[in-house]
Amino acid sequence: MSDEKELRGMEEGSRTRCGISRREAAQRLLAGIGAGAALPWEVAGHPIWKHLGDVALMERAEGIAAEAKLHFLNADQFESLVSFAEAIVPGSGKAKVAEFIDLLLSVDKEKHQKEFVSSLSALEGEGTNKYGKKFAGISPDQQNELLTYVSTLQKGRQNSSPLREAFDNVKGWVSGGYYSSEMGMRELGWTPDRVFAEFPGCTHDARHD
Repeated sequence: MSDEKELRGMEEGSRTRCGISRREAAQRLLAGIGAGAALPWEVAGHPIWKHLGDVALMERAEGIAAEAKLHFLNADQFESLVSFAEAIVPGSGKAKVAEFIDLLLSVDKEKHQKEFVSSLSALEGEGTNKYGKKFAGISPDQQNELLTYVSTLQKGRQNSSPLREAFDNVKGWVSGGYYSSEMGMRELGWTPDRVFAEFPGCTHDARHD
């Protein structure tokens, strides 16, 4: 399949009635940021920020997504990401956040790829140590307990907890992936007949900040 056909197939597959593609959602998201809107996650310095602003890369990601396969993560890593994403931002599964992150990672720098895998592994390791199971296998209450714990560890330039850094890294990917989707944009206030200069804010529970 040619690149042009792949891109067109992704564009068509990513739309719903009166909807927008992932690329279009990202463009609108960035337009809102440019107008001074606050977002429900920290974007400064996070790899996904540059991805969302790179039109060529977003087009390439849409084309690759036409193929029903993983592009960077292995099956176990992908399963972990799906579970963490849904626990961090409910609705991530429906918004295909894990699939989108897998695509972006496949074209990212090796440094960011390694950092993401390391972060995901660190969170899984903490969960296994506490509960004896992978994150996908523990109860929702245990998932919330784990995420609450790691999200309240010390952060900052000095004496920052590696687990907190791992959580912030994964959360940045997940949040960016969700809010650059049509679902995320609608949550922020977008509708097909409305262009907003600022977002009303995130409605998700902010327990895992």
